[in-house]
Amino acid sequence: MAIPSESHDESALAAFVENELTTAAWLTVDRVGDNVVARTTLGRPSRLVLAGHLDTVPANDNQHARLDGEVVHGLGAADMKGGLAVFLDLARTVSEPACDVTYVFYAGEEVDARFNGLAHLFASRPELVAGDVAILGEPTDGWIEAGCQGTMRFEATLVGERAHTARPWMGVNAVHRLGRLLALLDGYDARQPVIDGCEFHEALQAVRVEGGVANNVVPDRATVVINHRVAPDRTLAEAEAHVREVLAPALRADDVLRVVAADPPATPGLDRPLLQSLVARSGLPVRAKLGWTDVARFSEHGIPAVNLGPGDPALAHTKDERVEREKLDAVHVALLDLLSTP
Repeated sequence: MAIPSESHDESALAAFVENELTTAAWLTVDRVGDNVVARTTLGRPSRLVLAGHLDTVPANDNQHARLDGEVVHGLGAADMKGGLAVFLDLARTVSEPACDVTYVFYAGEEVDARFNGLAHLFASRPELVAGDVAILGEPTDGWIEAGCQGTMRFEATLVGERAHTARPWMGVNAVHRLGRLLALLDGYDARQPVIDGCEFHEALQAVRVEGGVANNVVPDRATVVINHRVAPDRTLAEAEAHVREVLAPALRADDVLRVVAADPPATPGLDRPLLQSLVARSGLPVRAKLGWTDVARFSEHGIPAVNLGPGDPALAHTKDERVEREKLDAVHVALLDLLSTP
């Protein structure tokens, strides 16, 4: 944590991690940009990927790490240098794991997707990040959070006809037309499907509204941005069709509803032996991941993944980021047991 690694400035931390990993003779270490990958090649029948991002959000007067008893405070403590520390310790100390292990430390997770180091590795060096299952060290407060929900952003533009506000009956107020659409969103009955024993919870929310021309003009255009969280039993195409069906009563033929961004969900994958073993042996509680994380990138490439990290997700990106030793130890013990058990 004492090594700054805000997004786009991960080089120093990547170099530190690379140097630490090269001390372990049982690891093959590759650096691709500011992404560092270390792998065992023991010929085991299965391979586990442990992955975490090196970058943090910008500092918020918390750039100096400090130890207060059994608690470490500072930028990235929760998201996710606590998880990185666990992975790095395992990589340097477990020389004969029961399964082959790939440790992935990657850059650019906290910024636009085009900078995501894990995505770059899948695109340019997929053999480095291949595996049977993956565990992402995102902060979960020691829970196993399986899979993740997808996220979609829609933009709905409703049209009207301009007129003077003294004679509004001569026009059509596009802002007023938003009322019916917003009522549909407010009354949305969200699905809560249970998949692999994990209950997901979809959502459909207006997150931004724009409209208006001048204070004496009936507006002829209004736009609302809508976020949809998609459970992993639906594809993005199915989710889009669902949203269009929900909003159809508020839309006219000349209105426009378009998808402006979409990231797919990921199924829990808890039927895979390594993840079954993790759940059974660790005793850690299990729940669905309602947000979106990079486990979806693994899932897209046929690698089921879960989130497991020692940080409290509620503290991520806050001024008072911190992580307790108890949580660090719990995750370390669970993963060490998984690596040590045939």
